[in-house]
Amino acid sequence: MTTPQQIEAFGAELVHKAGTPLIVTAVIFMVLGIGAIVEPLVAGLAVTLLVGWLLMAGGITHIASVFRRDDGGMVWHIALGLVYICGGWYFATHPVIALGGLTLLLAMMLFVEAGVDLVAYSAQRREAGAAWLLVNAVVTTLLGILIAMQWPSASAWVIGTLVGINLLTTGFSRLMLGTAARTIERRLAA
Repeated sequence: MTTPQQIEAFGAELVHKAGTPLIVTAVIFMVLGIGAIVEPLVAGLAVTLLVGWLLMAGGITHIASVFRRDDGGMVWHIALGLVYICGGWYFATHPVIALGGLTLLLAMMLFVEAGVDLVAYSAQRREAGAAWLLVNAVVTTLLGILIAMQWPSASAWVIGTLVGINLLTTGFSRLMLGTAARTIERRLAA
């Protein structure tokens, strides 16, 4: 079996076994997306606080990992961990100001997500419902472009709204993929 055939077989197996979990996560994504659209500033600030806490946790983990390393560079690893902690602290203590920086970061992350969806689509393109991954990649790319064009003037509402729209479209695409996978599962069981 060639590598492309192995990738295709893996994608097919993944889709066939993931119907119900995809639908459940789709509903969660859609509910969170609606909430973020209704309250975009709250959603933006919540994301900013979450990123701040995650940066601090990452910095602490990075520093803690120094004690388990034998490859040298201890000073650089500690310095990098402290930078993460300081950046996270700034995000957590100044969420309104940090929202502008996070808005630009979000635009970059949406481009990465679109790339991941394109890879997932290429692995599952022959499966029913896989086209929705391609649709999600296109919508995610457009959202990234919109964020980059509006930055920084509309960061207070754009990040929450666009995150909400992205969550909603991601949920919808996963719902379509999950229902297609359940249909295939039923056909195979019959």
